[in-house]
Amino acid sequence: MRSSRRNFIKTTGLAVGAITLPSWVFEAEAADAAGVDKNQLADVAISTAKKLGASYADIRINRYRFESVATRERQVQNVARSQNFGFGVRVLVKGTWGFASSRDVTHAEVRRITEQAVEIARANALYQRKPVTLVPAPKVSASWKSSFERDPFDVPIDDKIQFLLKLNERALGVKGVSFVNSSVVFVNEQKFYASTDGSRIEQYLIRSSPDFTVTAADRTTGDFQTRNSLGGPQGLGYEYMEKYPWLNEAEQAGNEAVAMLKAKSIEPGKYDLVLHPSHLWLTIHESVGHPTELDRALWWEANYAGTSFLTPDKIGKLQFGSKHINFVADRTQLSGLATVGYDDEGVPAQRWHLVKDGVFVDWQTTRDLAPLVGHKKSYGCLHAESWSSVPFPRMPNVSLEPSPQNTTLDDLLSDVKDGILIYGRGSYSIDQQRYNFQFGGQTFWEVKNGKVNGMLRDVAYQSRTTDFWGACDALGGQATYGLGGSFNDGKGEPGQSNAVSHGCPPARFRQINVLNTAVRRG
Repeated sequence: MRSSRRNFIKTTGLAVGAITLPSWVFEAEAADAAGVDKNQLADVAISTAKKLGASYADIRINRYRFESVATRERQVQNVARSQNFGFGVRVLVKGTWGFASSRDVTHAEVRRITEQAVEIARANALYQRKPVTLVPAPKVSASWKSSFERDPFDVPIDDKIQFLLKLNERALGVKGVSFVNSSVVFVNEQKFYASTDGSRIEQYLIRSSPDFTVTAADRTTGDFQTRNSLGGPQGLGYEYMEKYPWLNEAEQAGNEAVAMLKAKSIEPGKYDLVLHPSHLWLTIHESVGHPTELDRALWWEANYAGTSFLTPDKIGKLQFGSKHINFVADRTQLSGLATVGYDDEGVPAQRWHLVKDGVFVDWQTTRDLAPLVGHKKSYGCLHAESWSSVPFPRMPNVSLEPSPQNTTLDDLLSDVKDGILIYGRGSYSIDQQRYNFQFGGQTFWEVKNGKVNGMLRDVAYQSRTTDFWGACDALGGQATYGLGGSFNDGKGEPGQSNAVSHGCPPARFRQINVLNTAVRRG
């Protein structure tokens, strides 16, 4: 039975006041209805900036839509929609950046905000040690849309509620499951960009993030175990809800959460590890994605993730990992969360190696970072989370290339005498140079003489970045490749959030130090 609004409120068991179900905020529609011409607004910003002495200027006029639905067991906990619309102007005056923004999208306000950005740049110039230099960017006139089949913002809320409730029901059908939480989040970015270089670019992006957590509890001992979803967020539309086997995974998660209550606790020591893509993506993010951000390596940035053990003198010299290791940065990757047509300064999306045959070879760059390491062009890594945010270097999709052979997961396991197979994202810690780290996971499986025996628990592995990637002696083939990622990669002050994906095959690592994370009682 499909839920009417009355039935929806009744079945949630929540007070009406606790349910956030507003209509869309009408800022963008009102602006469009008023006949806003983005190109005319861009002309105002660019002509004003030039008149006031800016050597470069750009304007971003963006609309963002967000929708989320959250449930628990057989109840809807929250439905929320929001939207915002506005513009930001960035100028370069006397080799110094200035930025200002507003939600009042009118000709007069664009002129005022551009003047304000110029004033800020002039004030900042008093403290600028070295003038900013930009590498060239091509003049682009384009419209780009991300790859999705069904726009989730065209799908009725009731369909999304039913999707989550069915998922919960499947997990609750497993004997021993106590609780289930599930949610979906959808994001739509509609972005317009124009610059003094002559570029005019429009982009329409969709991202989707389904999620669930299944909990099994043993009330006699007070122990409880959880299993989160392995299928992470993707740069896809509502077809992701329809094509990925969410119901089967929810049932599997229930069975695994129950089994973890009786799983054997790990004995600390050295083990061979086989890491599934649903787990390994996070290790890539922390130990490869962050240290190859050039602004961190130059100590321009240290918030959230610290700086980097990599420095410019290590390019082409540092053995980052074994010969099997090839990491690519890729703003074009299909379904990637950081996939775009163009970055926030009009640079086309690209793909390039960060690590080649185990050797560290390149950085993530923007137009002002590229010349600092002798590059003649930007790799297109500038991004802002909002029209109101200053754009700055952000991580592209960073992925581990699979083996050219048709190696399977079973092939990787077959040569493991004493090891652990790990799935899913867990807790982790890593130092401020992205070098010493510890990672947990969702589920852990004992491997003896090439065979998976049963479940383990209380597992975390510890290593150093170059030691860890140097211990990789085999990778799965293309058929085993998977894409993980996060909607919330934090950086900067004030903080901004970026969505990013990391693809990889399962990978085998020899003799990694494994810890027991159980809390000692007594």
